[in-house]
Amino acid sequence: MKIERIEAIPYSIPYNKPLKFASGQVTEADHVLIRVHTDEGIVGSADTPPRPYTYGETQDSIVAVINKIFAPGIIGLDPLDREKIHQVLGRTIHNQTAKGGLDIALWDIFGQAAGMPVSQMLGGYTDSMQVSHMLGFQPAQKLLDEALRFRSDYGINTFKLKVGRRPLALDIEACHVLREGLGEDTDIYLDANRGWTANEALEVLRRTEGLGLSLLEEPCDAKETMSRKRLVDKSPIPIVGDESVPTAGDVSRELLAGGCNAICIKTARSGFTEATRILGLCTGLGVDVTMGNQIDTQVGTIATVTFGAAHEASSRRAGELSNFLDMSDDLLAEPIVIKDGAIGVRQVPGVGAAIDEAKLAHYRQDTK
Repeated sequence: MKIERIEAIPYSIPYNKPLKFASGQVTEADHVLIRVHTDEGIVGSADTPPRPYTYGETQDSIVAVINKIFAPGIIGLDPLDREKIHQVLGRTIHNQTAKGGLDIALWDIFGQAAGMPVSQMLGGYTDSMQVSHMLGFQPAQKLLDEALRFRSDYGINTFKLKVGRRPLALDIEACHVLREGLGEDTDIYLDANRGWTANEALEVLRRTEGLGLSLLEEPCDAKETMSRKRLVDKSPIPIVGDESVPTAGDVSRELLAGGCNAICIKTARSGFTEATRILGLCTGLGVDVTMGNQIDTQVGTIATVTFGAAHEASSRRAGELSNFLDMSDDLLAEPIVIKDGAIGVRQVPGVGAAIDEAKLAHYRQDTK
């Protein structure tokens, strides 16, 4: 089997409401659908979310690097020759989501060729993942109303609160209102997206002590090396590396430097191959992991479920899997169902992200 052709298809689907956070906001899913075609007729698919304020990638840059650099280097190779393919991709620095999308599409091919669900090929630990819902910048009462609605409608009882605002009192109030309104049994954790300094993060932790918050993700820029290490040393809860740790090498650097003591894995930026390396490193060191969200579509969410459910360590905590509910539409042919706060693994060969061709034709941008 050989890779015959690669498509990088830009498309755009509006969100029903913008998701606001410290490093920006999202009003549309301006994503790129990657399709890897083989000479045996098997097609692997994956979704790629540009995040220029996080990784420097745009929709145009993803299409360009795939069409002009990656595709010429890997067309003609056997999709099973993953090390050869990753050697080609590794010659170009950064471009993490473009690389991650290609890797997921290749795994989709593996599963279809073998007649097996990819989650089973990766480890097959469980058949579903509990769902965490991400709450963006809003007044405290609106945040609580949204959380209560998602708990009532979908059974979700884990919430990631986007923080990083100034004055700090805005986010501190939100933490108190959510805990009081949701009760002690709800898991609440924070993500500042580098919005604070390390000292501001310490102040927030001091003023939210006793609320039972479970994690604080990327509180400040990793370049704030000394203060961030002091934050990790003094924090009563794990400090999670996210934007600072897209690769296994980055994970090693941050853990060894004391910049974090837990890791967020996002398949959209690592694919399944690099995510497996990161997970192995973390489990070997006894470091907790979470499964994160790139404000994914349903196509991207299925990929996260596929990997997260495959391993015991990545399925311990609820994964960030529900923000597609804020989208006005999606490309997935068989929509995701959240039942009792969980999403099931697709029990079909491959990843299970079959595309609705009519919707792709409607939302793709290079045909308008």
